Amino acid sequence: SSGGLPMPLHPQAADALEKAAAMGFPSATDVTPEEARANARISRSAIGAEVEPVGSVEDSSFPGPAGEVPIRIYRPDEDEGHPLVMLFHGGGWVIGDLDAEDTTARGTCSRVNAVVVSVDYRLAPEIRFPGAVEDCYAATKWAIDNSDSLGIDGSRVATTGTSAGGNLSGAVSMMARDLGGPHISHQVLFCPVIDFDFDRKSYIECAEGYGLTREAMILYWNQYTGTGEDRSNPYAALIRASDLSGLPDATIIAAQYDPLVDEAVAYGDALKAAGVDTLSVVYDGMTHGFNNRTGIIDAAKEAMDQSAQRILRSFGDV
Repeated sequence: SSGGLPMPLHPQAADALEKAAAMGFPSATDVTPEEARANARISRSAIGAEVEPVGSVEDSSFPGPAGEVPIRIYRPDEDEGHPLVMLFHGGGWVIGDLDAEDTTARGTCSRVNAVVVSVDYRLAPEIRFPGAVEDCYAATKWAIDNSDSLGIDGSRVATTGTSAGGNLSGAVSMMARDLGGPHISHQVLFCPVIDFDFDRKSYIECAEGYGLTREAMILYWNQYTGTGEDRSNPYAALIRASDLSGLPDATIIAAQYDPLVDEAVAYGDALKAAGVDTLSVVYDGMTHGFNNRTGIIDAAKEAMDQSAQRILRSFGDV
């Protein structure tokens, strides 16, 4: 916020941080990827979140570039012709699974009245860039190719995700533009990873103490892209793209106390400058990934409402 003192940490966000810290799990930087994944699962189930009802949830898979990729399909009801929202989970491209973003999947399914396909893409460091983005892009194409059996209208498609999933939402939108399809109407990026400049002001000011740490992000980038030229690939560091024009309408929802907030805002500004219909919002007093904490943090539902309204507006333009 401009002028005066910054908004303090919201009590609900502070409470969620305290509950996570009280579990005493080591940092992702101090354990193996397998241990980090297991700890994240335990931590998430212990903190819990409100489970919004949807019509049905089905686990399935699709033939990905390197073998079957698990997916989870959320349907609002048994009707045909729903729009499609592709969802990619967060976790630094290293941790996370289909449960990680169940709240966003359900919230989006009911608010957009869409079929949501959540993708369990291959994780780093076992599979490095571009494994994750290739799985997510292939899943998007597969869903549209199978629109009849999925009961969707393949002309109305959006992507969404949090953190690394927000990065993948943007990357898939860019790939679709560059590779001649499929047509994506809207991209939602919650608290996204956009760049590898660890010296942005928010990276320094929110380096630790707010959940996601600067040290963890450096580790995630090292595990996903390494330090070579893959790191600068625009499908990894979205803001490094030479051209951002012609991308889908975008909604970027960031958090004030997130090391990633400055790059999220910078990407929103860059998209707007390239003529992309973009809403970029920073939620005051919030921390990284607040949008997944439905029932714990009130702002999570506000963020979900806001993103759903934007998706629906883009679908109305199809």
